[in-house]
Amino acid sequence: MINANLLWCVRTALLPLLMNVCGGAKILGIFPSHSRSHAIISSALMRELAARGHHVTVLSMHPQVDNVGNYTDIVLKSSLLDLLDNETKLGMSRMQMGIVQMFDVFFNLDLVLCDLQLQEESVQELVHSKDLSFDLIIVEAFNNECFLGFVHKFQAPLIHICTFAGFDFMGHWVGNPNPYAYVPSPILKFRDKMNFWERMINTILGTSFILVRNHYYLPRQNAIMRKHFNDSNDLPELSEIEHRTSVLFVNQHLSTSYPKPLMPSIVQVGGIHVKPPKKLPQDIQSYLDEASEGAIFFSMGSNVKSSEMPEGTIDALIKAFSKVKQRVLWKWETETFPGRPSNVKLGKWLPQADILAHPNTRLFMTHGGLLSMQEAIDRGVPVVGIPVFGDQKMNMMWAVSQGFGVSMDFNNITSESVSEALSEVLGNPRYRENSQRLSRIFRDQPLTP
Repeated sequence: MINANLLWCVRTALLPLLMNVCGGAKILGIFPSHSRSHAIISSALMRELAARGHHVTVLSMHPQVDNVGNYTDIVLKSSLLDLLDNETKLGMSRMQMGIVQMFDVFFNLDLVLCDLQLQEESVQELVHSKDLSFDLIIVEAFNNECFLGFVHKFQAPLIHICTFAGFDFMGHWVGNPNPYAYVPSPILKFRDKMNFWERMINTILGTSFILVRNHYYLPRQNAIMRKHFNDSNDLPELSEIEHRTSVLFVNQHLSTSYPKPLMPSIVQVGGIHVKPPKKLPQDIQSYLDEASEGAIFFSMGSNVKSSEMPEGTIDALIKAFSKVKQRVLWKWETETFPGRPSNVKLGKWLPQADILAHPNTRLFMTHGGLLSMQEAIDRGVPVVGIPVFGDQKMNMMWAVSQGFGVSMDFNNITSESVSEALSEVLGNPRYRENSQRLSRIFRDQPLTP
């Protein structure tokens, strides 16, 4: 029997997509984050909607580099990086951003950024437009609540999309419970089986976060929204608008996370950015084809640059890589690399998912970002993780618990510890067996994300 809540979700949020079949629906996407990894998720969704005949308008900092039919970019110029002081930027580049700086970004700087982005001329033109209408609005759930004024202006159904598993307060928008006893916060490195003290810390952090958000952060976002949507006299409170959310998409899948309760209005789309493997550039293809002992792929993602890691960490990696019989592909962002071992090939940009799909790729060394982890699982490649911030530590804790990865402490990287991790994962077949098992579960879905 079909769940009534699911039918309600389809009726209120997705039915507009089926209306006006010949012309498609008009959809507004709002994705103000500067993060490239966030943009990968939103772009995958909006490009697919455009390919299916819908007319999409997208506010973001990452316009499409190629021409996409039915796709209109409104490019945002103000970036969070413009607001950070040199000390915070240095801390981020060296992966030493403290919890105080992190909360300052979440609860203060994002307010300033939201204000600046709504002031931009192209956004104000949309705010004060008289002849535009949209059938659906999709908003990234990530510290940009002041943009929800568009939901009221255009009187359209609202879908939120979260580029990770989401915070507990997001579930409240659609009536989803969040038991702190076994659902760990994404910013803590706890597993689902927590002891008493971990459960208490998890509960205190989650409750405190919600209190600060509701009584400090949201009222300020509300004031920014009212400042810029000043021609809407009947503008409701932000807390009311966000609870109009019909569906919440989360970048998660049951095979890549701990168990948690989910209402039908929370839809898991983990791996939405993962596409079938494409042909590799010829130099990389040849390099991997000729790797008779296999290859190791090293990348710290889009936000962390390998070239900006501490000198001691780079030296430790170089020494460890020089001792292995495998070839190494290393995402390295600068022109120079003193002391590069003969078995290491560098690239400023490397097609990660396609490299992981090559049969000779034996190991993925990663920062543990969610998108990277999903690509590794999809391709069935074991990992050695060096988590830095955000949900990366929890992602790696989960990988260790599932037996397809080893996690390292970024602040305690030595050539010996790297060599030991590489030897453990490459020499023990259970890591690859577990990664292949998870890949089969991850890909065994009746419908793609």
